[in-house]
Amino acid sequence: MAEPKEAPYGSWKSPITSDLIVSESIKIVEIALDGEDTYWIESRPSERGRCVVVRRSPDGNRTDVTPVPFNVRTRVHEYGGGSFVVTDGTVYFSNFSDQRLYRQDSDAQPRPITPEADLRYADGVIDQRHGRLIYVREDHTDPDREAVNTLVALGLDGMDGGKVLVSGNDFYSSPRLSPDGSRLAWLTWNHPNMPWDGTKLWVSEIREDGSLGHSQRVAGGVDESIFQPEWSPDGILHFVSDRTGWWNLYRRRDGRDEPLCQMEAEFGLPQWVFGMSTYAFQSADRIICAYTQQGVWHLASIDTASGELSAIETPYTSIGSLRAAPGRLVFLAASPTETTSLVQVNLATHELEVLRRSSKVQVDPGYLSRPRPIEFPTERDLRAHAFFYPPNNRDYAAQQGEKPPLLVISHGGPTAATSSKFTLLIQYWTSRGIAVLDVNYGGSTGYGRAYRQRLDNNWGIVDVDDCTNGARYLVERGQVDPERLIIRGGSAGGYTTLCALTFRDVFQVGASYYGVGELEALAKDTHKFESRYLDRLIGPYPERRDIYQERSPINHIARLSCPVIFFQGLEDKVVPPSQAETMVSALHKKGVPVAYIPFEGEQHGFRRAENIKRVLDAELYFYGKTLGFELAEPVEPVPIENL
Repeated sequence: MAEPKEAPYGSWKSPITSDLIVSESIKIVEIALDGEDTYWIESRPSERGRCVVVRRSPDGNRTDVTPVPFNVRTRVHEYGGGSFVVTDGTVYFSNFSDQRLYRQDSDAQPRPITPEADLRYADGVIDQRHGRLIYVREDHTDPDREAVNTLVALGLDGMDGGKVLVSGNDFYSSPRLSPDGSRLAWLTWNHPNMPWDGTKLWVSEIREDGSLGHSQRVAGGVDESIFQPEWSPDGILHFVSDRTGWWNLYRRRDGRDEPLCQMEAEFGLPQWVFGMSTYAFQSADRIICAYTQQGVWHLASIDTASGELSAIETPYTSIGSLRAAPGRLVFLAASPTETTSLVQVNLATHELEVLRRSSKVQVDPGYLSRPRPIEFPTERDLRAHAFFYPPNNRDYAAQQGEKPPLLVISHGGPTAATSSKFTLLIQYWTSRGIAVLDVNYGGSTGYGRAYRQRLDNNWGIVDVDDCTNGARYLVERGQVDPERLIIRGGSAGGYTTLCALTFRDVFQVGASYYGVGELEALAKDTHKFESRYLDRLIGPYPERRDIYQERSPINHIARLSCPVIFFQGLEDKVVPPSQAETMVSALHKKGVPVAYIPFEGEQHGFRRAENIKRVLDAELYFYGKTLGFELAEPVEPVPIENL
């Protein structure tokens, strides 16, 4: 091997190109088991983000189920999830373009089973006893009112419009039938709560005619978050609750809630999408579960009689979407060196088999950076968490005395979390000589309810403090260049980015992906699911309009004097394009270097290969121009105003 060449950080030539990242890459979501067959959804950038149901038979044969042009994706809550269900080879799915439900029998073309109307469906279950589907429905037919969410029953052959089973709450999720079909469980919550703030778990008997009897609230409340209700094979209701401050597993038996395995760990997740799963039943006596501690996920089994938890060793640090059947478990997993994969476990031998990888790309380890979990001091004598990725490229060495630029990533949500799973999007930066700090700021999930609630009334403060203090921590340790600090984020992370650039004097440049610049506009012009989210994060609107104005970067452009690049989908209903356009116009008038790249046909998040490639290269180009390092290879230039 040749000796490493000396070159400035940021100017290292990397084999991890934007073309490599989008080539043969997919996103795997939503697993379902049907007999011995395994189903999942693949989101394919090469097909302009089309989501396809794929079936794998026991012999390993893999086939696309949904044909072109069908795109299996629901827009309930805008973020979707729970887009399909399957039984005996028949798939029921939501089609993105018209949001109708379709039935696809084996070897047949899909046919619609809901009427042409502005109705959306998610998180369905099949009620075999009554020959119907039970779905969460979101009704947008009246443009003069807020969308109406209900639980509805639909005939398996459809076109009956659906019969409302439960109504009256702002939100519903997780309708789940008992094994004998005699009882239905579901979750509800109401404004201003989000599902990780407080939900209620309900159970009702199902009458012979299919209507519901008296509904009983069995768990949850405005200050207790219930996650993933499931019935065991012997008909006992299980669920995850954070009543102790940690999302732990419980079961409802003889009118009482029994904890199964209490520990300071999270067995739950924030329900940004439908159909999330952190546990599944191998049998009535054994639960297979995933839980996270200190940002690392673990796989285990629980004996339901004793409550004993036994580890199942895997090489993975990110685990989710568990589905089990007798003898096998299928889930999504990743590690610091393995991209997200669909994995099957033989539950008798614990032997692992990778069924599908999200990327076929193989990269020499000499070009990869391994994440280092760090804990650092922040405001109020607290500590925050992050993953640090130092630059690494076997072909290059730093110039004498030079320290690398640092790219701080602020994740979205903000009630979400980053993990240590391998992603080429981070290695794209580190292999070019740019260090990365991926921050789980206060408010992030995975560290208990108290950590999650640090952001209550403090969005734009705690998250910004933690991102800036993480950068300062690395500067003080001599690991990064204090004059080349970058921050970037998407959605809520874009808001944190813009706040950090506006209200702190730490970063020299930033990138906002469909980020929030004006909180008032977000409060008045966003979708139902998040329309009251800011009540908890900021304060009630319009009563606390003063705080909204105070914490909106657009109102303090005089304090923003460093370069920013904005990326925006023009069909974004979560953070409308006007947010980015207003910020760009203000910075342009002020004379601050600014770039804006909008994308037709993209919503909240970019799904098309050509656009993913464009934003990566454009962001690198922008940093090179504003921080003064030469790129190893030419990329498509970006028009930068005021540079």
